[in-house]
Amino acid sequence: MSLPSTFSAPLDERKFVVALARGLDLLRAFQPGDTMLGNRDFVERTGLPKATVNRLAYTLTVLGYLRLDERHGKYALDAGVLSLGFALLSGSDMLELARPHLRSLAREVGAAVSLGCRDGLDMVYLETIRSETALTLGLASGSKLSMLTSSMGRAYLAVQPPDARAALLAELKKAAGRAGAMLVAEAEQEIAAFATERCCYSFRAWHDDVNAVAVPFREPRENRWLVLSCSGPASSMGEEVFRENVAPRLKALAARLGEPG
Repeated sequence: MSLPSTFSAPLDERKFVVALARGLDLLRAFQPGDTMLGNRDFVERTGLPKATVNRLAYTLTVLGYLRLDERHGKYALDAGVLSLGFALLSGSDMLELARPHLRSLAREVGAAVSLGCRDGLDMVYLETIRSETALTLGLASGSKLSMLTSSMGRAYLAVQPPDARAALLAELKKAAGRAGAMLVAEAEQEIAAFATERCCYSFRAWHDDVNAVAVPFREPRENRWLVLSCSGPASSMGEEVFRENVAPRLKALAARLGEPG
């Protein structure tokens, strides 16, 4: 069962419904590009017993969040999940406010510009807009990024209180396995540089041919941290482009949308 979340208060076990958390873990097991998952996939990705997975998958299917493909014996996400996602996106005033600015900046710099937030130990795109000339990975709204290696994740970590950041880094280190210590050390360098740069970079760290920069800001209405990022192919957009051209524009946009970190 996965506990990391955006909920920062101490966990009250008397109020925490384990069965519900496990059911949501099954839904979170789906990753961008997954069309169907079987019980074995659920077991491997969640660590839950097979019998528990069977019961949860059946329940989620009855409720309309999963759909069973009997021919393949696997499950796909169903309309119930889409309804929840649509309710989130359509109810966000910030997305409506930010979208034209993202589109304009994407055209100006010839790259992908995105708005995201934390989702457990990952960052998730709420919106991403690519310029017509941008040669970037085909990530879309709902895509997840590593909090350790992405500029968006590093920027989010940079504005967290020291105790909360230390706890998050410990969880991320554990989740990353053998490479955890090295990845945390690299992330900490960017986080330390945030004090003077007011942004975080990721040069070929998240992907071999992707450079990116990210700037966090606090959303005025809901008082939560969101992150703007801009990414492009490292082969044609080097570090200087991001430091001298993209980062200043991204910082200016963050200041227009909320309170910069």
